[in-house]
Amino acid sequence: MAKKLIEVALPLKEINREASREKSIRHGHPSTLHLWWARRPLATARAVLFATLVDDPGTHLPEAEAHRERERLFKLIGQLVNWDNVKDPERAQVVAEAQYEIAKSLAHALGEAPPSSSGDKERIQAILEKAPPVLDPFAGGGTIPLEAQRLGLRAYASDLNPVAVLINKALIEIPPRFAGRPPVNPEYQAKAQATDRFPGAKGLAQDVRYYGRRLLEKARERIGHLYPTLDGKTVIAWLWARTVPCPNPACPASRHGEHPGAPLLASLWLAQRKGKGLYLKPERDPSGRLRFLVETKGEPPVERTIGRKGGQCLLCGSPITLDHVRKEGKAGRMGAMLVAVVVEGSEGREYLPACPEQESLALGVQPDFVPGVDLPRKALGFRVQEYGMTKWHHLFTPRQLLALGTFFELVAEVVEECRQDALRAGLPHHDTPLAQGGQGALAYAQAVGVYLGLAVSRLADRQSSLCLWDKAYEKVSHVFNRQALPMVWDFAEANPFSNSTGSFGNMLEWVARALEALPAKPPGHARQANAVESVNGLDQLPIIVTDPPYYDNVPYADLSDFFYIWLRKTLQDTYPDLFRTLLTPKAEELVADPYRHGDKERAKRHFEEGMRQVFHNLRAKAHPDYPLTLYYAFKQQEDVGPEEAGVEADSDPLLPVSEGATGQSPGPGLGRTSTGWETFLQALVDAGFQITATWPMRTELSNRPRGQGANALSSSIILVCRPRASTAPTATREAFLRALRQELKEALANLTQEGIPPVDLAQSAIGPGMAVFSRYGAVREPTGRALSVREALVLINQVLDEFLAQDETELDNPTRFALAWYQQHGYEEGLYGDAETLAKAKNVPVASLEEAEILRAKGGKVRLLRPEEYRKDWDPAKDPHRNVWKVAHQLIRALKEEGEEAATRIVAALPSHLAEASRSLAYRLYQIAEKKGYGQDAQDFNLLADSYTHVAEEAAKRRPATQPELL
Repeated sequence: MAKKLIEVALPLKEINREASREKSIRHGHPSTLHLWWARRPLATARAVLFATLVDDPGTHLPEAEAHRERERLFKLIGQLVNWDNVKDPERAQVVAEAQYEIAKSLAHALGEAPPSSSGDKERIQAILEKAPPVLDPFAGGGTIPLEAQRLGLRAYASDLNPVAVLINKALIEIPPRFAGRPPVNPEYQAKAQATDRFPGAKGLAQDVRYYGRRLLEKARERIGHLYPTLDGKTVIAWLWARTVPCPNPACPASRHGEHPGAPLLASLWLAQRKGKGLYLKPERDPSGRLRFLVETKGEPPVERTIGRKGGQCLLCGSPITLDHVRKEGKAGRMGAMLVAVVVEGSEGREYLPACPEQESLALGVQPDFVPGVDLPRKALGFRVQEYGMTKWHHLFTPRQLLALGTFFELVAEVVEECRQDALRAGLPHHDTPLAQGGQGALAYAQAVGVYLGLAVSRLADRQSSLCLWDKAYEKVSHVFNRQALPMVWDFAEANPFSNSTGSFGNMLEWVARALEALPAKPPGHARQANAVESVNGLDQLPIIVTDPPYYDNVPYADLSDFFYIWLRKTLQDTYPDLFRTLLTPKAEELVADPYRHGDKERAKRHFEEGMRQVFHNLRAKAHPDYPLTLYYAFKQQEDVGPEEAGVEADSDPLLPVSEGATGQSPGPGLGRTSTGWETFLQALVDAGFQITATWPMRTELSNRPRGQGANALSSSIILVCRPRASTAPTATREAFLRALRQELKEALANLTQEGIPPVDLAQSAIGPGMAVFSRYGAVREPTGRALSVREALVLINQVLDEFLAQDETELDNPTRFALAWYQQHGYEEGLYGDAETLAKAKNVPVASLEEAEILRAKGGKVRLLRPEEYRKDWDPAKDPHRNVWKVAHQLIRALKEEGEEAATRIVAALPSHLAEASRSLAYRLYQIAEKKGYGQDAQDFNLLADSYTHVAEEAAKRRPATQPELL
């Protein structure tokens, strides 16, 4: 059995760089076809698939030659992960090179002659057709199947969720069926030339644009009058605030029905950009009612009228509790008032005061279609039910309901137009529908309808009363800024007939451009099935690469009902089996939802048992020559006590997390573990798999909403697994711990050097740690009891703590003092006497620490300086008191206030070992801050460690070769 490249080595830095960049690529990227939650970068999937299919050179060559060959493959991967090199399927030479390499490995396994070069396309194609299919049993947004198809392999996408299946059909199944066909629309047919070429799905994309414009014209005819201009200018968005009756009975806003109520505004700012600041200024009109003016000078009189702890009435100043808001919402007394209108001005966005006529028009609309199905009573990430929003139609204004119903209804009309045009263009007349593999006029028109349905579904994401007004970019944001449905107080209603974000024309273009960039070959297959059944019915044993659900992180089924209720209205006739139920299937979904299963323990059992069945089935039916490759990302650490940790009376107790220099344990338990990782890994180990390699991959955008103001993961861990041999040895707990300390610490050193940020280090350590644990048939205590995965995770975290604390004795004395003081007090004050005692133990006077400008002593109290309190004019080359602590804090200050260029200047002026020590310190400080709940501090330390690799690379280019390496 040949080892695959992914089991030996990968160019992580290049893959992660492109994966991070890809998250900000917009138009034309397949991920923009339709929203899906927790979607992974195509670059990562492309690299993982390639390395899973290609043999490691060490399988066939001596090590010296193998090393050179790996370097060549690494260069190819570096080109392959760059979206600019693959976005045009017709000109992607690097894809041809990758397919050539895959075909060479396949030919070796088949015992056939390999292709002569990347230009030997017929031979490459013949070999790839014999390759095992690639299956993703948790296909979700389709990243893995799409990239398998791009690499020339048969791709099978399976998912229980019908929205996910539809997305996968649109990505890999429909385009190959109609690849190369010219458009059928009359506009093109009137000027068609025999020499015209439409490679891939470009012809289909043109028809999607044409019939999308027809849909828009018809919608404008029906409901365009409900979206009037204001002062002769096209409206981009109407800005609304929810209202509730004021709890003060003497206030005019308390009279429900006579007054719109007290407005609930999370912010009175309308726009906050460089050189532009606009806000709402409340005032009473002559009748005593509240209205808002748009102001450009000064600041709003109040920051907000509602927040996490409640709010206040703008009319009378009375406090408004959240309980009052919830009560009024559930009683049906929550309303909305128009506060401002955004229009297209001659020089960009203009903000106008609310117009009573436009408010009356919007509130007086009577929708034709109202999706009356219930929201889940409770669900992970759902908060709106507490405010009386119990049905899906409650998430939309009346005008939004009418608009979406109209657009979805019109899809059927333009599909019929398309069918007639397709017949006139010469497509076959037979009536085999799209869902049954049809390729005639009916199936083609239905295919166009699928993409139009997805465009209108995208519109729904910008046409809900949960859409915020983005004050920085001055546009309507979409509902799912997070993988949740939180309550939104003030919201933006987009104009679907404008030319801005939130318009149908905008959504149509996103879909068409994404469609043009799809490879559209070879044929792909997407079907609805649970993960256990996904392997059934294939003609060959498949290669499994998948991104399974992350315990309780994303309630996919509940969230996707937001789109399903609309897509079902439009596409039920096209895919009757896919849309046969009122809402998406829930019972079989592998998500640990305590609301659905009764409590956390039952939810955990459901997830673990489901995963165990999946992995058992995959082990039995996956292709034996290829590893099982899994993505996983879950951050949830819990302190565990002696009973949970499984410590027995006759065994050595597990040590608490490292006590560091203060002698105090930072956590109450014996160690840390993660329920999400535990249940996933326990199922994997129970199914007989061992982990043979692990790779931390950047899969998240650092500026995504969930990452702002939170220490959210930026990486997924790729786990490479093989079936564990039945003859795998048994180890004692002590032997396992010795191996763990030796191998995991080496892996952690590599991870920190690779620049894995501290926020990801704990989960990154799980992979190599579990690789040690899973290669044994069992790890046993002296009593003979086998250690569980939960206990192994505790030990892995213990070794991580040891690794992070191991360099403390090598730090300079001021840094050792500051580190110990921070463990005790953070940046808060402590007694001078305590500081003096600690300083003596560290052999450094308190006065010298104050002189070094890392702390402040005053009035018998001592406090470490925060990064923002450090001097901006600091010259590291001339400071006689520089130390690792000071360097780290100056770098954090520079990164936060000035950016990477300023940090680069500091590092360039320092000896490299001193700068490197600041990075190591950042990892240690992040760990302390997170355990103590210092969220902002943890973000600061993560920022330093995460930015350091790039900063150090740039600084090395500037550092003089003769610079002394002395403190």
